[in-house]
Amino acid sequence: MMGRKFVNGVEGGSVSVDDRGLQYGDGLFETMGATNGRVRRFQSHMERLTEGCHRLGMPPPPVDLIETDCLRALEGFGAAVVKLTLTRGPGPRAYPPPVEPSPTRIVVSTAQQVSESEAARPLILRVCETRLGRNPRLAGIKHLNRLEQVLAGAELREPGVDEGLMRSTDDRVVCATAANVFLVRGGQLLTPQISDCGVAGVMREVVLHLAQRLGIQVETGDYTLDDLARADECFLTNSVRGIRPVGCIVGVNDFRPGAMTARLRDAVETADE
Repeated sequence: MMGRKFVNGVEGGSVSVDDRGLQYGDGLFETMGATNGRVRRFQSHMERLTEGCHRLGMPPPPVDLIETDCLRALEGFGAAVVKLTLTRGPGPRAYPPPVEPSPTRIVVSTAQQVSESEAARPLILRVCETRLGRNPRLAGIKHLNRLEQVLAGAELREPGVDEGLMRSTDDRVVCATAANVFLVRGGQLLTPQISDCGVAGVMREVVLHLAQRLGIQVETGDYTLDDLARADECFLTNSVRGIRPVGCIVGVNDFRPGAMTARLRDAVETADE
């Protein structure tokens, strides 16, 4: 089934050429998994979107309209992905934002079919040369400026590589191009803190919460490739794909299927029900 697109609630609508999202990347987005017409963890995505609006000085999102758009976009779908884009809307050719913006909201749905075997397959990662710039004001939110991820993604050309690991300009491991990263060492769960770059993923927060409920010791901090080289397990988290085990980071470490990764995957699947 082909996807559906809504712009400000109009199916098949278009975006103005002077929209600030197009001109300056002035906006935010959320990529959300959905099952049987329902967006998973919709409220958590809207909370992050609202925080992003606060950071950018944009009007808060019309959550009821977004929810209606998502429901309409998902009609007839089983497993699907919904991408919401919220821009500051059209404006004059200048960096300063309009005092009274007219935000543009775009909702696009596409079908998603991933087999259980594919979801459980350990991923192969390579370390990207492209670094993430450090800016605390933009850290954590999903703003539209994704050129760093685009350049990192362009590095992933060789066969068999599934994802890229990204570092900050001061050599800290931050994330994958489209996922958060976790490592397990000595029975402890570790994940990079999101302080001056990277996205605070919704699934990342779910895993941190579930780990605490399960009595797993959790630490967020600053980690390097040396920490990954000493890790026992590694996995990625993403709102659409959930938890994906990492089998290899090229030139850094090879990982065997881990008990903690499997335990947290089971916990996430149960929480999704």
